[in-house]
Amino acid sequence: MKDGTRLNKFLASCAVGSRRKCDELIQAGRVEVNGSPCLNMGTRIGSGDHVRVDGKRVVPKDFVVIAFHKPRGFVCTREDELGRETIYSLLPQKLRALHHVGRLDRDSEGLLILTNDGDLSQQLMHPSKSVEKEYLVTANQAFENQHLDQFLAGVYTPEGKLRAKAIERLSPRRIKVILDHGAKRQIRVMFEALGYQVTKLLRVRIGALWLGDLEAGDHAILNTHEIGMLLGKEKPDAGKPKGGGRQA
Repeated sequence: MKDGTRLNKFLASCAVGSRRKCDELIQAGRVEVNGSPCLNMGTRIGSGDHVRVDGKRVVPKDFVVIAFHKPRGFVCTREDELGRETIYSLLPQKLRALHHVGRLDRDSEGLLILTNDGDLSQQLMHPSKSVEKEYLVTANQAFENQHLDQFLAGVYTPEGKLRAKAIERLSPRRIKVILDHGAKRQIRVMFEALGYQVTKLLRVRIGALWLGDLEAGDHAILNTHEIGMLLGKEKPDAGKPKGGGRQA
């Protein structure tokens, strides 16, 4: 086998996008290797090769992954046409190029992952990975027992039949909900379909990584072990959690 890195993996390491996105760029003829267009998906890139995308040279980047505690009242976008405050206004300049993985709506808060690693984003979002996300939800009224079972069996909504992986009552109005697949605003939509309004929604866990005591508006750079926890490849360390109690 020829030495080097497969072209789509190399492009992903340059933060061009996920490998699937990089495959699309190659197929569209937008990638050049050593000055010539390259449509060969099997091309491998060595240390002496030069790669360009849309005429601009790309080189591998150091990947950064952060856990961010999104506060209520901020939207997950770089610029908002309605003039609403965005999460990027809370990040230092050097981290504003990171992409958010999934999103929390304006009125929701809690754990959000941002990264420049397209492959990681793809793995966290792909339905086949079934990455768990845990939420603490407060409703405007006491939640009926029959609706706990209905959340697991599936709730019919205008967006289709939606279900939770697990649900637990914490108090009359406070519910723990775990999803492993997520539709847009899924929890709010499910609550509304059963006649409730969500008054507070806090995401406390993604994979095996917990929000812990990370304060609203703050972020923490994740290490390799913590990134593995996101994907279910690493187990939490025993003993006191690192980084402000983010581990399970």
